[in-house]
Amino acid sequence: MGAGLHARVAGRIRLLSDARHWRENAAGIQIAQLRNLLRAASNTVFGKQHDFAKLAALDDAEILAAYRKQVPIADWYAFKDHIARMREGAEPDVLWPGLVMDYAQTSGTTAGDKYIPVSAQMLKSNYLASLDIFANVQRFGCSITKLLGGKSVFLGGTTKLDTNEKGIRTGDLSGIVTPLIRWPLTEIYLPGAEVALMSHWPSKIEAMAQRCIDEDVRMVSGMCSWQLVLFERVMQLARERGKKVQTIRDVWPNFRVLVHGGVKYAPFDPRMRQAYSGSPDGADIPYRVELYPASEGFVAIQDTRGDPGLRLNVDMFNFYEFVPLERIEDASSKDVPAYACWEVEKGQKYVVVMSTCAGLWRYVLGDVVEFDTIPDKPLHMGGGGGDGPPRLRIVGRHRHFINAFGENLIVEHIENAVAAAAKTAGLLVGEFTAGPVYPGAGRRAGLELAIEIEGGTSAGGDARAAQLSRFRDEFDASLKQQNADYTTKRTDGLGMDAPTITPMAMGTIHRWMESRGKLGGQNKCPRCANHREIIDAVKATAGMGVVGG
Repeated sequence: MGAGLHARVAGRIRLLSDARHWRENAAGIQIAQLRNLLRAASNTVFGKQHDFAKLAALDDAEILAAYRKQVPIADWYAFKDHIARMREGAEPDVLWPGLVMDYAQTSGTTAGDKYIPVSAQMLKSNYLASLDIFANVQRFGCSITKLLGGKSVFLGGTTKLDTNEKGIRTGDLSGIVTPLIRWPLTEIYLPGAEVALMSHWPSKIEAMAQRCIDEDVRMVSGMCSWQLVLFERVMQLARERGKKVQTIRDVWPNFRVLVHGGVKYAPFDPRMRQAYSGSPDGADIPYRVELYPASEGFVAIQDTRGDPGLRLNVDMFNFYEFVPLERIEDASSKDVPAYACWEVEKGQKYVVVMSTCAGLWRYVLGDVVEFDTIPDKPLHMGGGGGDGPPRLRIVGRHRHFINAFGENLIVEHIENAVAAAAKTAGLLVGEFTAGPVYPGAGRRAGLELAIEIEGGTSAGGDARAAQLSRFRDEFDASLKQQNADYTTKRTDGLGMDAPTITPMAMGTIHRWMESRGKLGGQNKCPRCANHREIIDAVKATAGMGVVGG
């Protein structure tokens, strides 16, 4: 089976290894993707309204500017009525040709549920992107023939789909893409169809652990927070059976590949190393592949071992643009700047905008990214000027920030500071969220971080107090190092007090998410917010009071 998959992706392995190809041709490939999308949707309701047929006939030098002039940047609510016609009324040819049968149900932290169309073409896009996972694993030096000699665990949401009277299916993206797991991959797939259907995550993790503990697991894919929960339960089960288990390798000795995405890995790195090698500073899992998946499309994948840059999937039937973060609130204006992957600049934060092969047009995905390498200009512009394939890093969400007092903190700042502080203080941390502390009687403005710490609030004494003090100081120092505005607000008592660190028991945030019906799958707690609704709700789950509300 492994040999068969290797043969299937052999050509792709060669192509992914050709950095020059992606540097020189990414721009041309993206223009071709845009043209193909416009042609495909030219007879849809949306395509006719926006003259897609005329746009598709333009030459390479004109098509992108004309498309931007004709179609405004928009969020999900601009497509809400179109999607209702497609999902509830089973109306074909609205945003995408034919009848779109599947819809991924997603939910934000404060907004209601959204329904994202998943066309047959998008399923093909996701399937091809998933094959690139195995191609890159082979490129990183891990034999996929040997890898597929054992089992692979996929921690996804429930595969149960709701089907309306017209046959339209709605549910977690995991349930929509599970049919892509075909023979021979079905022979190595865990936890199996019955467990995958489960929607109650505590029960699901227990069932996964019971199902997988005796298997030869060699790869685990999912969000790293849930991967850790699974590892801990598997090790606990093994100990209950009387085995001497210190690490997950004592249970799964051939475990070598971790596929992860959805949240920044660095804050979880020490706990992952502890689970794998027995020490927060010990050996890492040999092969890690980071993904940038979204319900709207599979955006990017890590293509260089040990390098955090994620290569944009330019040839998977979607077209990408990038709006400067500081201009995203003006996105509905026709003169807001948007840049293709060859037009961006390093050091600039951009919000990702997609045009998809499921009928979302110039759709604001919401993730904030920075580019590490930029491809050449297209041939009609003379080519050249790039330094590599289009590689980016996710640094936050454009609606997840803290700027209550002019401090201008984003998710990346918080995540980097947590990772640095945990290492300095010698603490193992879990999930966390941050919010502003508003000034009050005897209280200055500031920042609060509520964070899960191994031992939680039960481990007391002077030693723990000293650790938390070191954590606070390094967290503060790291934020200052990353952000001049925060430094200004923290200088000489000008505005903000030192951060408040609120330790919580492991699992607190998962309990909060469960109380909201948002546990598991692709749901995750925002790392920060420019209000106290989230942090106060999390602290209430932990039985704590409000600070600076």
